[in-house]
Amino acid sequence: MSDVTAPDSGDLVLAAEFPAATRQQWQSLVAKVLKSTSETPEAELATITSDGIEIAPLYVADAGRPDPGYPGQSPFVRGRTAAGHRGGWDVRQRHEHPDPAVAREQITDDLEGGVSSLWLGLGAGQIPVAALPEVLAEVYLDLAPIVLDAGEQFTEAAEVFLATAAERGVAADALAGCLGADPLGTMARDGAGPDTAAALDAAAALAVRCSAGFPGVRAIVADALPFHEAGGTDAQEVGCALAAGLEYLRAMRAAGLSADAAFGQLEFRYAATADQFTTIAKLRAARRAWARVAQQCGVTSDAAGQRQHAVSSWPMLTRRDPWNNILRATLACFSAGVGGADAVTAAPFDAAIGQPDRLARRVARNLHALLVEESHVAAVIDPAGGSWYVEDLTEQLARHAWAFFQDIERSGGLRAALASGFISGQLAASCAARRDALARRQVTVTGVSEFPAIGETLLSRPAASRPPAGPGGLPRVRWAQWHEELRDRADAYARQTGSPPALTLALLDGSRASLAQADRVRALLAPAGITTVTADTGPARGAASSLIAVTVVCGSAETGQDEVRQAVARAREQGASTVVVAAGHQETLVPGATEMITEGMDMLAFGDRMLTALGVPR
Repeated sequence: MSDVTAPDSGDLVLAAEFPAATRQQWQSLVAKVLKSTSETPEAELATITSDGIEIAPLYVADAGRPDPGYPGQSPFVRGRTAAGHRGGWDVRQRHEHPDPAVAREQITDDLEGGVSSLWLGLGAGQIPVAALPEVLAEVYLDLAPIVLDAGEQFTEAAEVFLATAAERGVAADALAGCLGADPLGTMARDGAGPDTAAALDAAAALAVRCSAGFPGVRAIVADALPFHEAGGTDAQEVGCALAAGLEYLRAMRAAGLSADAAFGQLEFRYAATADQFTTIAKLRAARRAWARVAQQCGVTSDAAGQRQHAVSSWPMLTRRDPWNNILRATLACFSAGVGGADAVTAAPFDAAIGQPDRLARRVARNLHALLVEESHVAAVIDPAGGSWYVEDLTEQLARHAWAFFQDIERSGGLRAALASGFISGQLAASCAARRDALARRQVTVTGVSEFPAIGETLLSRPAASRPPAGPGGLPRVRWAQWHEELRDRADAYARQTGSPPALTLALLDGSRASLAQADRVRALLAPAGITTVTADTGPARGAASSLIAVTVVCGSAETGQDEVRQAVARAREQGASTVVVAAGHQETLVPGATEMITEGMDMLAFGDRMLTALGVPR
């Protein structure tokens, strides 16, 4: 065995007994596998994110990559504090049940089960602001940080909360949390209001009050969730958060706060998805970009480190096969912790269906315990640090987010960009691109667009009471909703008629290729709630008697056009009003065929057409 230490050093050299491999040798092997003649064959293995960032199949050390620094030091890429999450992150769960007694009971369950801070949804359809004293009656306010989310009622909610703490004798310096003033987030959700400018002044005044008298309480949150939930990409989400943060800084500076004090009054909220690497990189990129804002403002203290609250993504939740949401929340929670979020909220798996039940809330909070106590995820400071892939993705996301932030500033700032429709237009385009990717099966939602649970019984929950977006506000979109709408149509039809919508698969022969094509068609139709019956239309069996109104002709890729034409004609003779071809390499429709299934086609639109052809009402 050869020596595995470098000469004249005690450093371990991995694989020292093997000759060094070059990038060119690797490219040559990739070219052979891909049968490529390109000078950069690995480009064929690259993927492009929704932000246009290319993810390469191989990353190597690159001296040109910016230095991410050290944990707790600017640009805070590797974490806001030097200690990381030693001991675990802040486990923050949301409560918004409109019945104060129920909300108080749920809060008690969560605190006893390991939750360390509370995020309270207040206002119309949620916890009444006036009920805060009752809801928090059993909470030790000097131990559990409280984060308020009262929309346009943030001033009233802050007054009630601070008065409650004072009445209970809680010292001002013992309080912790955030009063949740976010007029720009409210504007994003509900549309432009006449009092947005006044609300900004009120938020700044609240920040001045907190800075002077409540050292552990922040006044303002720059909530990026409305932009994520409207379909925004990761870079757009971070760019909007930066723009919101800067607008709040301006308001606080105008109210008399120093730059350092103003930075200390801000908290940022981001979405964490099941895409672990982009979530990790997004949180790191957001801290890098915010550190640049701090540098421009002359802030060099620890206040320049962005305080982050990560929330498992609403758009990634499904109403159907919701058990998969547990896995999604686990990945989101893991990614948020590894990415350096200060506080993490995992949504219960049934949150998209209605009011979460006790089991769902228990599972949501136990995700944190499993990751921290059993998996020891928090034991390592910046676990992703040093990964060339993550470092590159972080830098690319930071650059794209900064570019979008600059576009917003050129539009006059976030408030002006929201009022002009610039933000809604950009997010709508991103949302449409995601819908198209889902429709063409370039992106999947397990249990809904792929591998749906056929014949499942939907969970039933009391309706959630969170108010819908106001007129002119950004929409709240779930990625599964388009497929779920098709399934809802099919289910309603099944309840009305006693059987689900079904069409015929007409096999040209009994070959494995034809059977495999039929299986493929079944998989394509299942997300729309359409079942199938199979008929053999080959010459040996003759026309099948079970043909119904809609027929899909299934054959192998080598099936000749004449054979397909004959099968279509037989289907028409048997009374099929719609005939779809899934056989051969057809460049044009054969006579009598309605359409053909092709690679990359819009399956949402196809499912809609098939349901309509089967007489399923919208």
